[in-house]
Amino acid sequence: MNKPLVLVVEDDTPVRNLITTTLKTHEYRYLSSQNGASAVMEALSHNPDIVLLDLGLPDIDGVEIIRKIRSWSNMPIIVISARAEDSDKIEALDAGADDYLTKPFSVDELLARLRVTQRRLALMKTDITQESPIFTNGALKIDYMAGCAYLDGTELHLTPIEYKLLCLLSKNMGKVLTHTYITQQIWGSSWDNDVASLRVFMATLRKKLERGKDSPQYIQTHIGIGYRMLRVE
Repeated sequence: MNKPLVLVVEDDTPVRNLITTTLKTHEYRYLSSQNGASAVMEALSHNPDIVLLDLGLPDIDGVEIIRKIRSWSNMPIIVISARAEDSDKIEALDAGADDYLTKPFSVDELLARLRVTQRRLALMKTDITQESPIFTNGALKIDYMAGCAYLDGTELHLTPIEYKLLCLLSKNMGKVLTHTYITQQIWGSSWDNDVASLRVFMATLRKKLERGKDSPQYIQTHIGIGYRMLRVE
């Protein structure tokens, strides 16, 4: 099976060469762009499977490119940027990015993020969460139709908010969801007290999913940004 087609959008030549060489070495197909205008054209023309996007481009800010792509496509977008502030990450993720990698980064880290995104891409292409009323991830099972969740075959006793959070994370497997996005989906607003409530609900949900030291991690916290559901083998 062909590896995904990756669009690399990066104006810094050494960084772009590092990324494309890494992709070539690991048999990914790729296209590259040095500015925002050509990136949008490449995305429209070739419909890549994954976009690796630098935010600091010479002509169009990367966040604006995310918004443009999101106006017609859900293709996964991984931001690769020197902007390390949480506010920059949140802005990019809220605009529609799937993940965020801060420069400088290691090749191994880049490849790991690509693998996570590939797994999410496979879920998107097969529409598992839409076609099947049953979601499974390791020992976790969610029956969307019945409104129940199970761990190791035993029903989890979840509050309505915990169940909504679990469903939201499961339907966005591998994607970082920001505090703003989650609170808007759960409560329809995003005030400071909503975020504080979210932290409490997430803590109680994790206790029910990750019961001991040896339990697999289902939910990953991105401090100051949000949460992501991890694939458990």
